[in-house]
Amino acid sequence: MDSPYLLGKLTRREFRQRMASGELQAVILPVAAIEQHLEHLAMEHDWRSVNLIAQRIATNLSPHVLVAQGIMAGVSEHHMTHPGTLTLRPGTFLNAVNDLVRSLIKAGFSNILVLNGHGGNIAVCQSNWDQFQREFQVNLQFLSYWDVLTAEDATELLKSGHRLPQDLPGHAQEFETSVALHAFAENVRTDALADQVDPTPSLATAETGEAFVERIVQRCSAFLNEMIQGTRTAPVPDFHP
Repeated sequence: MDSPYLLGKLTRREFRQRMASGELQAVILPVAAIEQHLEHLAMEHDWRSVNLIAQRIATNLSPHVLVAQGIMAGVSEHHMTHPGTLTLRPGTFLNAVNDLVRSLIKAGFSNILVLNGHGGNIAVCQSNWDQFQREFQVNLQFLSYWDVLTAEDATELLKSGHRLPQDLPGHAQEFETSVALHAFAENVRTDALADQVDPTPSLATAETGEAFVERIVQRCSAFLNEMIQGTRTAPVPDFHP
């Protein structure tokens, strides 16, 4: 079977059989954005990068993890001065996340990782996550994939001097450009790097991107495996008296 980790590639029988067997233990729901990434990166960068990470996690933890087709557009109002950017209103985005999580719970999943690839989605989700956990009563976690990186990773790998947490992931800077050069180089317009006011994207290399992706995938895989093993749980928040 091609892409056995992608939920949408399964037939209903295949999904039903794998769920009934107990093989499927967790699902990843990627959320991202379609927005401008300066002159040199394609606007789908956030979506491509979060799916890259999600699918490699699922491969690491095969056959126990599926990747659901998630939400391509995110909260990107702050980029709407650049035509081509797509945005969802915060309430629309949250309703979509809620509905997809509800669907995955109905399908039988109790370990659900919402894997985020866009900084504009963070505050919106964090402000509502307690409510989601009270509503769904499952092990529901929200993780921006770069949050598993450390200050030491940035110091070791980045030539630009960008540091955690203030500078990463950045926006089409050395980190994101390196990831793209490693994983989907066709999305990098290298001839446009010289057009940037900030020269740091030109410091990016595929080797840097590969090193970052390997660390991210390893640590995110460990995060999700802890969810599956029951050692990383999302306790339902108490209501204030």
